Amino acid sequence: MLLIKNANTYAPSPLGVKDILVGEGKILAIEDHLEIAGADCTVWDAQGKMITPGFIDQHMHITGAGGKRGFASMTPEIEISKLVACGTTTVVGLLGTDGSTRSVNSVFSKAKALTAEGITAYMFTGYYGVDPVYLMESVQEDMIFIDIVLGCKVAITDTRSSYPTDLELLRLLRQVRVGGMIGNKKGILHLHLGALKSKMDILFRLVEEHEFPIENISPTHVGRTKELFDEAIRFAKMGGMIDITTGASQYDKPYKSVLYALEQGVPMETMTFSSDGNAGLDKLDDNGNFIGFRKAPIDQNWLQTKALIETGKVEISEALKLITSNPAKNLGLKHKGTIAVGADADFCALDANYNLIDVIAKGKIAMQDGEVLLKGNFE
Repeated sequence: MLLIKNANTYAPSPLGVKDILVGEGKILAIEDHLEIAGADCTVWDAQGKMITPGFIDQHMHITGAGGKRGFASMTPEIEISKLVACGTTTVVGLLGTDGSTRSVNSVFSKAKALTAEGITAYMFTGYYGVDPVYLMESVQEDMIFIDIVLGCKVAITDTRSSYPTDLELLRLLRQVRVGGMIGNKKGILHLHLGALKSKMDILFRLVEEHEFPIENISPTHVGRTKELFDEAIRFAKMGGMIDITTGASQYDKPYKSVLYALEQGVPMETMTFSSDGNAGLDKLDDNGNFIGFRKAPIDQNWLQTKALIETGKVEISEALKLITSNPAKNLGLKHKGTIAVGADADFCALDANYNLIDVIAKGKIAMQDGEVLLKGNFE
């Protein structure tokens, strides 16, 4: 058991200074004052710190990605210590362009490994294409029978996509939704958006013409261009969730995209950050010439949230929603993204300057005073 004392708690809504009791990886009690007598319990004093839910990254290439410049451009697997260092206690792994040399089997294995090592990992089945790259025989079967599968990934409006039709996407959505119903999951179709001029046209048709429930449609990379983001704003105002990528190139800083959306009347509750971390990116010189490779950073979710607080002057309780309660809602994870009795005991601790200094994952201290304690078996 773990007793957190004197925590200035953001759940992400402000709760004030609380004591939090943790056991078996769950939050057991939240009170103004708690004392545990005669119990095998570690007491951790959070005096002067802000305690938030652990951060959720709903789009990361945990087994690596890249490969657009040959085999040597493929990025390696992620290490758990790197996730802990940026406060990510829950991650969703997925494939990218490559469904041939990369496999959903490997994503499943890596997600299970990360969970065994100390955080929580889920996955999306599928990849850029609409051809079957699944663990079982269909998206629906993956949703029903594979516990960690939360939905399916597919690409649209991109020259690397399969140029799916309305009907093909509707059939995938039906499998996600029905599989989710049977498997007791929300179920989302996670859609990579490229830079083609069709933008989000097909998604509006799915909702407006074909009347498919918008809550099962999850577009990502919506901040790729100003024109695309304006369409994402329309989608959010219809009640959809939009995902802003922090780890790859954007037309503007991701936190500025949030500020712009808020100015346009978009509710904070309809937006999320995700990193697209560990994707393979080109390294370019000042003239735009290719000079090497780099990995998309995985630490920008919190850094962009911090910029939103410090530079954008957004209340911390509102900004935190982008990486806690909002992705939990989008993914249908009721036990994540919040500090409440019965929720998973995942926490991040910030100092007075909003620096991330401590991380608790599944009730165990994973980083303390900036030092990562939780590492993988081969680190």
